[in-house]
Amino acid sequence: MTWIGKIRRVGRIVEPAPAAPEPTVAPPTGVRGSLQLRHVDAGSCNGCELELAGAFSPVYDAEQYGARLIASPRHADGLIVTGVVTHNMHEPLLNTLAAVPEPRVVIAVGDCACNRGVFATAYGVVGSVADVIDVDVQVPGCPPTPDQIVTALRSVTGK
Repeated sequence: MTWIGKIRRVGRIVEPAPAAPEPTVAPPTGVRGSLQLRHVDAGSCNGCELELAGAFSPVYDAEQYGARLIASPRHADGLIVTGVVTHNMHEPLLNTLAAVPEPRVVIAVGDCACNRGVFATAYGVVGSVADVIDVDVQVPGCPPTPDQIVTALRSVTGK
């Protein structure tokens, strides 16, 4: 049997969509529906980046819920920030946030971004993302699963 025959016999196998969460916080006015996000790695170990890539992969497909990663902060509706804010990334994070037009949403992904995680007492750390800028949505976990990230994005987009 050919591979196309197997696909026809078995059908498409996909994971069910995660349940739509109740929003914990109301996102800023004007960002519901479609959400263009600029990712900023403020000083992480890259565990959250791997899971973030998984959330936007074809398996979890965060884009079907209206969230998309983009390159320019000037075209973004918000930031998705991973890692603790280090001294070297403090000013670039503030500059990137200033480039995102209002209204905007800030999503902190991972324990380090939410509460400094394992880097709480490190000498090169300014603080968590919430210590530096206002955060609208937090996704805890070390690292959070792609399912948790998609659920948080759905709470913002309302889809």
